[in-house]
Amino acid sequence: MPEAPSALDDLLALLDLERIEQDIFRGQSRSAIVPRVFGGQVAAQALVAAGRTVPADRLPHSLHAYFLVPGDPGAPIVYEVDRIRDGRSFTTRRVVAIQHGRPIFHLSASFQTDEEGLDHQAAMPAAPDPESLPTAEETLPRHLPREIADRLVEARAAVDLRYAETPPWGSVGEPREPRSQVWFRTNGKLSDDPLLHVVLATYVSDMTLLDSVLLAHGRGGWAVGDVVGASLDHAMWFHRPFRADEWLLYDQESPSSSGGRGLGQARIWTRDGRLAISVIQEGVVRVPR
Repeated sequence: MPEAPSALDDLLALLDLERIEQDIFRGQSRSAIVPRVFGGQVAAQALVAAGRTVPADRLPHSLHAYFLVPGDPGAPIVYEVDRIRDGRSFTTRRVVAIQHGRPIFHLSASFQTDEEGLDHQAAMPAAPDPESLPTAEETLPRHLPREIADRLVEARAAVDLRYAETPPWGSVGEPREPRSQVWFRTNGKLSDDPLLHVVLATYVSDMTLLDSVLLAHGRGGWAVGDVVGASLDHAMWFHRPFRADEWLLYDQESPSSSGGRGLGQARIWTRDGRLAISVIQEGVVRVPR
C-alpha cells in the first residue's frame, strides 16, 4: 500500500496553487488554530502566485504585505497578480487575495536576478544547538491543556520548531526580556527549487514573531486566552540563499507595543552563521475586557 501523505506533503499541496487564468490563481485553505486562515498560509500562497509570473532566474528579495480582514478557512482564496514592472534586473508584482468577493490580503514582492555586490553582515547571536532542545511534542503538553497542545502540534506538524527558552504560554505572569529564539526546519526534505524554500520560510515566519511582545508583559497568548491578536502587516527581506529543510535560527525581539498593537522584528540565520532573512511584523495585541 502507498504511504499516507505526511504533514509536509499536505502543506506542499496546500501551497501548489491552481492556475485559473493567466495571472489568476486559486488556493485551498484549511482551519488554523484560531477560526480564521493562518496568515503565514495566505502570505506564502500569494508569494507562490507572484513567483509563477516571474522568470525562474529571479528570486524574491523583499515582500511587504497587509492583512486586511480575517480569511474564511472554509472557502478557497483567489489570488490576482498585477505585473507592475519587468526591468532588466528587477521584477515587481502585486497580489490581491480575494474571498467572497472582497480583498482579504495584499502583497507586493520584488524579484531580482542573481548578481555580485558588496557583502557584509552582523554577527550571528549565540543560541543553543537545535538538537539539544525539546521538540514541540515534548514542550507543549508541559504547559498547555492536552486538547490545545494537540491542536497546536497538529497545526505545526509540517515544521520542526524548537524554542530555545520557555515559550510565552509556559511563563504566564512572569514578564521578561522581550526576546525569543526558535530553531526551525521542515519535517522532511524539499526539492532544490529555491523559490520553494523562500515560500516555506515565509509560511513559518508568521508563527512566532509576536511572541516577544507577549514575553514583555508575561502574557501567554491565544492558547491561554489572556490576549486577542492578529497580524496586521508583514515585511521580509531575503539576503542570502538558504534551505528551509535545514536548521534556521529565528532570533526575534519586540522594541515596542502601544495602542493595542505590538511590533516584532527578527533575523533568520543559517546554522553556519549566514544572515538569510530580516523580518518585521506588527500585530493587534489586545487584552480582553
